[in-house]
Amino acid sequence: MPRQSINSPYWQGVRDGAPFVIVIVPFSMLFGVVGTEAGLRVAEVMGFSVLVIAGAAQFTALQLLSDNAPTLIALVSALAVNLRMAMYSASLTPYLGAAPLWQRAFAAYFMVDQSYACAVIRFEQEPHWSVSERMSYYFGVITPICPLWYVFTLVGALVGTAVPPGLPLDFALPITFLAMIGPMLRTPAHAAAALVSVTLALVFAWLPYNLGLLVAGIAAMMTGAQVEVMLERRKGARQP
Repeated sequence: MPRQSINSPYWQGVRDGAPFVIVIVPFSMLFGVVGTEAGLRVAEVMGFSVLVIAGAAQFTALQLLSDNAPTLIALVSALAVNLRMAMYSASLTPYLGAAPLWQRAFAAYFMVDQSYACAVIRFEQEPHWSVSERMSYYFGVITPICPLWYVFTLVGALVGTAVPPGLPLDFALPITFLAMIGPMLRTPAHAAAALVSVTLALVFAWLPYNLGLLVAGIAAMMTGAQVEVMLERRKGARQP
């Protein structure tokens, strides 16, 4: 393969997305196992993963439904967990907003935490890239991630209860988010939002139906925005 092809934005994306395979495989298997244990058929588990393709929201909805929570609560909670996708979209619009509609539609469908985290960092590092190069990179990132999400969700659903109870598949979720969030805490606003979200999530863990996560998420967004405003005011006051 020519050197130019190896170093193209697409293959850079593939390389940047590849390390997440370590956590995507057990994470997707875990959802397949949990889904079948909750009484879903294999087709329903796969439909869940293909249509929603958002692990945290899927686990949230499934857990609430397993606990006999009202359907409305399950839907609202899953949507609230996925509200971050709206912020991801707004953040990437300056970079990908000029792409053709069909490309943006696919990008929206495949927007997961990993694709956003890699893309937003790389786009800032490569300001000279064209829209097509950015989109190529984006799809490169999801190439080793999303197909494996489908495949190992199916594996987990088919294996089901055959997975040993002591196998710690659930380690993948916290490790995934720590790996993505750590490099992104680059400003005081980021750090403040992270601190508030973690603190309040623990303080309100007693609330039913995971409502503590909603409280923590909303408070974190407000905190981050307020810190940004305070820093801008301070910066303006220092200027002559």
